[in-house]
Amino acid sequence: MQVLKIATAGSVDDGKSTLIGRLLYDTNSLPSDKLDAIRESSLRKGFDYLDFSLATDGLVAEREQGITIDVAHIYFSTPKRRFIIADAPGHVEFTRNMVTGASNAQVSIILIDARKGVVEQTFRHFYINSLLRIKNLMVVVNKMDLVGFDKQRFLDIKKAFETLAEKAGYQQQISYVPISALHGDNVATLSDKMPWYTGDTVLDLLESIQVDLTDINRQARFAVQHVIRPKTNEFHDFRGFAGKLTGAPLSVGDEITVLPSLNRSRIKEIRFYKDTFETANPGSSFVLSIEDEINISRGDMMVKSSELPIQGKQISAKVCWMDTQPLLVGKTFSLQHGVNRVMAKVDALESVYKTDFSAADTSQTHLNLNEIGQVRLKLSKPIFYDAYAENKFNGAFILIDNQSHFTSGVGLLD
Repeated sequence: MQVLKIATAGSVDDGKSTLIGRLLYDTNSLPSDKLDAIRESSLRKGFDYLDFSLATDGLVAEREQGITIDVAHIYFSTPKRRFIIADAPGHVEFTRNMVTGASNAQVSIILIDARKGVVEQTFRHFYINSLLRIKNLMVVVNKMDLVGFDKQRFLDIKKAFETLAEKAGYQQQISYVPISALHGDNVATLSDKMPWYTGDTVLDLLESIQVDLTDINRQARFAVQHVIRPKTNEFHDFRGFAGKLTGAPLSVGDEITVLPSLNRSRIKEIRFYKDTFETANPGSSFVLSIEDEINISRGDMMVKSSELPIQGKQISAKVCWMDTQPLLVGKTFSLQHGVNRVMAKVDALESVYKTDFSAADTSQTHLNLNEIGQVRLKLSKPIFYDAYAENKFNGAFILIDNQSHFTSGVGLLD
């Protein structure tokens, strides 16, 4: 059964946690003890409804303040599909958490409060979704019950978001759904309070969305994590390379090039434990052996000889800054790209992007927490990479502070 990875985003109190709790409730995914705890807490607070936000907010501070602080991963399923939701905070100061939560998502849900409409944080979340190349987007207009289920209000918000979407350079498949997460309208069942809406429910859309991974991962990339030498009688001369495949399939007989040595060979065998396969699909981990004796070690990458990546010692990337200490020109970091780590020096900050897709600021000399900028880096040795738009797995990196060892930034390569 296919697993769909979903990221949620929205401003404070837009109802992300309530929507997720309602989805869990409507799909019978809430354990009985959790449901009892929600009932008791709702009664204790004097609510005449079940507060489903309690289903996801795990930290004490989250429950006390009624806000989401940390990224929570929620698992549930229906007979048609399994789901993993990354519930990210809505506060501006937690934008970096939203980047983390959405980094592996295949679908994104942006919530908008029907009373407030499109706000600055909506710009920010949509910009990040576009930056991360999340093709499937669901814009959910929540709290329709507080605007009298007004059709015109929903259409006005939809038009405002469409105007914003036209400014993005990346075309996404966008669906719009008016809901009341608190009461379940259009979440798992169509609401009789909004007969003017003839589309699908949130759950129906999630079950039917088709995800095409080849749209952003066109090349096979196999990063070696470990060299296998069993030294047993059965496998006395066996030498295999363990790793995870991303991008596209690899098959026995494919000609491969090993990076950085540029030596070539052909795939001899694809093995997973005791079984062998003719083809390995992206996302799978396995052991691969080749026809020739070539010196290969951890950190090397195997690619199809016809699909060589870019080799570069000077790189340019869009960097999402996550550190309280600003990014300054001249500072050095450890750059982690896949299983490789090299030293990197900030050569230039070319611009800082505005999340409303207006002109970038070229006068700023540093990058602050939660800002996104175009950065040039000089590396201690070359890396083999792809543009993020071509292969998101081989087109991203993180910057690590050498003193604090904190993940300071996430980079998306041009």
